[in-house]
Amino acid sequence: MKALIVVDMQNDFIDGALGTPEAEAIVDNVKTKIEAYRKNSDAVIFTRDTHSENYMETQEGSKLPVPHCIEGSDGWQIRTELDPADCLVIDKPTFGSYELIDSLRELDEESPLESIELIGLCTDICVISNAMMIKAAFLEIPVIVDASCCAGVTPASHDNALDAMGMCQIEVTGR
Repeated sequence: MKALIVVDMQNDFIDGALGTPEAEAIVDNVKTKIEAYRKNSDAVIFTRDTHSENYMETQEGSKLPVPHCIEGSDGWQIRTELDPADCLVIDKPTFGSYELIDSLRELDEESPLESIELIGLCTDICVISNAMMIKAAFLEIPVIVDASCCAGVTPASHDNALDAMGMCQIEVTGR
């Protein structure tokens, strides 16, 4: 079995508070990738950046003073056309997720994972954080990031994150 991790494809990162044209441009690619995994009966897991109303009082809020992905808001929702129904959705309060690692371990115990692929937003924050954590936790399982299904805060920081992941033996495709 293969696993696809769809990182933070939420309205606030696509066309909301922190949206970018690059994020909007990958939505169709992400949808196509999800459909391919579902068609093959592979695992699809979504992560959802999740903050509370006191976000601005947090360490992250002091460094990124833009309220976003406030739990229950429209911006917090995963983009409708990506349809996370019947998939595990992990709410994460920070960049990387230990709950995601635990869920992947459970999947691997049920049916050994052939590969773990990450797509989504933002390449240079949450995608790289989760990719590095996954690579450290699963030394012998190929970890892949599809650049055509990712967008960063800026195009330059997207490219820098892809280069850094490549240096850490994460396979970068779709460039």
